[in-house]
Amino acid sequence: MQLKSVFVAGLLLGTVTPVFAQASAAPTQSVEQLAPEIDALFAKFQTDAHVPGIVYGIVKDGQLAYVKANGVQDLTEKRAVTSDTLFRIASMTKAFTALSILKLRDEGKLSLDDFAEKHVPEMSGWKYPTADSPRIRVRDLLQHVGGFVTDDPWGDRQQVLPEAEFTRMIKAGVPFSRTPQMAHEYSNLGYALLGRIVTNVSGMPYRLYVEKTLLMPLGMTSSGFEVTDAPKERRAIGYRWENDAWSEEPTMKDGAFNAMGGLQVNANDYAKWVAFLLAAWPPRDDADNGPVKRSTVREMAQGLNFVTLATRTGTSGATACKQAAAYAMGWRVAQDCDLGLTMAHGGGYPGYGSHIMLMPEYGVGVFAMANRTYAGPSAPAWDSAVAMHKAGLLKKRDVPVSVAVLAMHGSAQKAYAAGNIDGLNGKLAMNFLMDRSAANWTNELAKLKAQVGECPTVDWIKTDTAMAGTFRWTCDRGALEGLILLAPTTPASIQAWRMLVVQPSKP
Repeated sequence: MQLKSVFVAGLLLGTVTPVFAQASAAPTQSVEQLAPEIDALFAKFQTDAHVPGIVYGIVKDGQLAYVKANGVQDLTEKRAVTSDTLFRIASMTKAFTALSILKLRDEGKLSLDDFAEKHVPEMSGWKYPTADSPRIRVRDLLQHVGGFVTDDPWGDRQQVLPEAEFTRMIKAGVPFSRTPQMAHEYSNLGYALLGRIVTNVSGMPYRLYVEKTLLMPLGMTSSGFEVTDAPKERRAIGYRWENDAWSEEPTMKDGAFNAMGGLQVNANDYAKWVAFLLAAWPPRDDADNGPVKRSTVREMAQGLNFVTLATRTGTSGATACKQAAAYAMGWRVAQDCDLGLTMAHGGGYPGYGSHIMLMPEYGVGVFAMANRTYAGPSAPAWDSAVAMHKAGLLKKRDVPVSVAVLAMHGSAQKAYAAGNIDGLNGKLAMNFLMDRSAANWTNELAKLKAQVGECPTVDWIKTDTAMAGTFRWTCDRGALEGLILLAPTTPASIQAWRMLVVQPSKP
């Protein structure tokens, strides 16, 4: 997609006036105008999946831009679901666990490369599958590469396990599915161990640590881990759809596996969490006043292990290009050709299903919670994001063109006008003239001018980094698009300057 901007006179003169890349034409729809389409997606899901009640929301630019609740939170009293109704969010809890571990790391209380047994001594006697197996690190548990078996059916029922029984389980050792660090295999047990690490390192129960250091500072006053602390009339009761009928699932109290999926939230509270996460992008000089540093939040998006090709969730997945996906730290991260960087996680639990997907580059998140076993509303969440993209509602945050790129762009424009690179003396990296001689540059610039003439107008200049910028010039008989790439030197210097005729004149 090409980005347009008004011509900035200072840029043509080679000055360093700050310039921002501008987004494409203003969106033709607002979130409210798109709401009927989004509502239809979730209504279809609710009917098809036999969900008693559901709530979903869109967080945009730090605000809960849209929230909608349908159905009932219990089948006995038939209380309507609202944005204040409390749902268990299951594995969406893992992001809170991962950020707790990273916060403790920031405080110098642990290292991600610590052996997990340093903080959970009961692991020290474990028998590993091979003589050359590496011992499990904290980061291996975060990224599900500890070698444990996929354990959703079993793990989901361990929520109520008492801490003392979990201690005995750990001490007895666990069977391995594979050698650690060989492949990603999703493990609730691994995140329960992370919860034990949080407890042992922080000196307080995992539940209290998360509530004190994350929930309370974010104003998530209705959220917590002990479900029965909240009045029943405020809670979505969990149901299973079985034999063409609903049956109530048992309410599971807080226990040793809470770090893998025990958190209960409502939509209004959860939107505060989503807004906090999205506010970590882009990097900037503003005051960093959150409960965890912005850079630490961004670190959760680093999917550094075992990247796979994945199909986008939802109806658009069949025709969309493949995603490059990996598990990061409490998030499944993917690069999507339409949506950019995405961070997502589902939640499946006895009585509940949930989903969250973030698009940090756009400052937008979509989440949904339902009260039916494993009814994760992932498809309508992703389809809503795609609908927002098609409606022009996803706008990348403006990134200022760096002073260095802007200055070198101005110098390159002057060189084009002069027809030679003499004016770039002192501004070129040592490789520049080795890659193409000054005489050859004179010839190439002459060829470009013969095609398109002089190029007096800058249509746009944009950048994703402080060291490179792309641009488009309007010329007498066409247009040029190009790239200025700086070298890692001080003072700044040009390592590459490339141009391409994109609108050649007709003969």
